[in-house]
Amino acid sequence: MGNFQLEDFVAGWIGGAASVIVGHPLDTVKARLQAGTGYGSTLRCIRTVYRRESVFGFFKGMAFPLTSIAVYNSVVFGVFSNTQRFLSHHRCQEPEAGSPRVLSDLLLASMVAGVVSVGLGAPVDLIKIRLQMQTQPFREANLGLKPRVAALGEQPAYQGPVHCIITIVRTEGLAGLYRGASAMLLRDVPGYCLYFIPYLFLSDWITPEAHTGPSTCAVWLAGGMAGAISWGTATPMDVVKSRLQADGVYINKYKGVLDCISQSYQKEGLKVSPTAVMQGKYPGVELLDCMVVLFFIFFEEPPYYFP
Repeated sequence: MGNFQLEDFVAGWIGGAASVIVGHPLDTVKARLQAGTGYGSTLRCIRTVYRRESVFGFFKGMAFPLTSIAVYNSVVFGVFSNTQRFLSHHRCQEPEAGSPRVLSDLLLASMVAGVVSVGLGAPVDLIKIRLQMQTQPFREANLGLKPRVAALGEQPAYQGPVHCIITIVRTEGLAGLYRGASAMLLRDVPGYCLYFIPYLFLSDWITPEAHTGPSTCAVWLAGGMAGAISWGTATPMDVVKSRLQADGVYINKYKGVLDCISQSYQKEGLKVSPTAVMQGKYPGVELLDCMVVLFFIFFEEPPYYFP
């Protein structure tokens, strides 16, 4: 326990809360583009949501992630940092400050953080997406359903996060809270490997040798580049996760990950992946990644960048 540092969790919590406050409106647009219908582009989606639901439509379901994602980020960053520190200490009984990182340690620590993130994050993402999606137009011509949207004054499917959880557990059981978890696992394990590792090596590469740690500019630049790399590769599976989790607000359309991929490919072809990257990833994600990392490093003591 000598390698355990509580500061990692506190810094992650602050960074997570900041990212939710700034990014939730954009995340709502992301969810609508990935799992909704009737939106042609990001700007059209923004205009449609504002016209139908006013500015408050962009903040649907924010209360739950504001309290939960802060904890989620805290655990993910804390688990990664402490796992990496533990592996480094286990490999070198007395690791020196500033000693070079080993790729295998970073890879394993990132994978552990990814697995832990699914256990905590799958229910959080599910509730958030269900609340975000319940007022968007739904249509399935093959099933003969009429277009439906929760109009002003009409009772929505869920009255809030608690009611959403109760409804899902009552209709789908506890396992229903983990709908889309397999897709999230396929997204987060490689996603965090391509987030933490590029960030650490890029920040080291940008930082002059005379400096003991990365500057604020280096953190922003490395965090933005790492965020772009991570989300650029993870977004196609994030689309699958979002569609699986949004599935069930009105009907159950998909049987699983492979069925969702198959149906998406049959309807949209190979363009489903590039479309997801261009439209599904919410605008400004690199900025939010920079913010999370910056808060994490600023509030942590001793410095995060030493094992």
